[in-house]
Amino acid sequence: MTVLSYIVLAIAAIPGIYYLLALYSSARFWSQQRTPPDSDYTPPISCLKPIRGLDPEAYENYASFCRQDYPEYEILFCVDADDPALPVLEKLIHDFPERRIRLLFGSGRTAINDKIARLVRLVNEAAHELLVITDGDVRVRPDYLRSVAAPFRDPKVGAATCPYVSTKETTLVQELQSIGMISDFWAGIFVAWQLDGVKFTFGQTIVTTRKNVAAFGGYEAIENRPADDLRVGRLTAEMGYKVKLVPYVIQTVADFATLSDLFYKRVRWLTVMRLMRPWGHFGLIFTLGLPWALVAIATHPSMGVAVGYLGGYALLRVAMTWLIGAWGMKQTGLWKTMPLIPAWDAMAFVMWLISFGRKTIRWRGVEYFIREGILVPVAPKAGP
Repeated sequence: MTVLSYIVLAIAAIPGIYYLLALYSSARFWSQQRTPPDSDYTPPISCLKPIRGLDPEAYENYASFCRQDYPEYEILFCVDADDPALPVLEKLIHDFPERRIRLLFGSGRTAINDKIARLVRLVNEAAHELLVITDGDVRVRPDYLRSVAAPFRDPKVGAATCPYVSTKETTLVQELQSIGMISDFWAGIFVAWQLDGVKFTFGQTIVTTRKNVAAFGGYEAIENRPADDLRVGRLTAEMGYKVKLVPYVIQTVADFATLSDLFYKRVRWLTVMRLMRPWGHFGLIFTLGLPWALVAIATHPSMGVAVGYLGGYALLRVAMTWLIGAWGMKQTGLWKTMPLIPAWDAMAFVMWLISFGRKTIRWRGVEYFIREGILVPVAPKAGP
């Protein structure tokens, strides 16, 4: 082999090193964090839900928050008066008269991200200091509030978030999304937790305090910015507070109808990450084992290289998926979807490449540039 061939083989081995780090980080996270929540620490909580539209299985999602084993909490929904979710919310209030549930109509603000505009009002209307912010497609168990409140016994904690999985998958596209999240997305999150700590939050669960929100300027400060959920964790960490990744798995209802829906949403997310963190986004190439294994085989086509690189890739990817999904997140039936891992990895590589050709993102039917971290419409709205 030539020197160039050896260099290519060395570079192609980097994803294998990343996979080993992901295995170590995931095992360390789940093994060191399996402690029961502080059952005697139960500060009053305001659960905030900005709602737009009717999510699949919405009633059961909302009702899971009404079944919490927690002494004092309220649930606030912010919704438009003509929203299709309103009848479901009214039924919820009727079915759970013992719970303090309040409906707020409209944000009273004009913002690109209406969800965040609603959160501005929800935070202002909340009765309690500790805030639990969740999306409408989230479903939780009765011990959820106790688990996510526990980290705030430490006054240095400013925010917390949770891993999440799908409730169930009914189509091949949903299975592909789920296996991609478990084997790819969460692997990267646990590596970030290991190397750099937690400097992010996920919209599926953001737990924080009114004091922390006020300190970074309130949700008003980020209502016209992309990746608002990740930004809450980043701003919290920048102010010197701890951000905790709680080892409590919540569920979200899978809602991808077509492969194009999944592809489009993932490309949009990757484009936002590229525009916000260009070097970190470029570095993702060294976490993609499948294309590098194929490059290694093409560079030096031999049985040893094929077994070492392609076989090593397959073994490590299966091990990562089992460790994160089955052992850590307690998901069942993963073996039948593991053959989809190479398909996801091939698609992830294509989406990563496409993201470099995107200068804008589409959000609710409108194209935006991201300039200095702010969403700017490509075509300004015409006057009246």
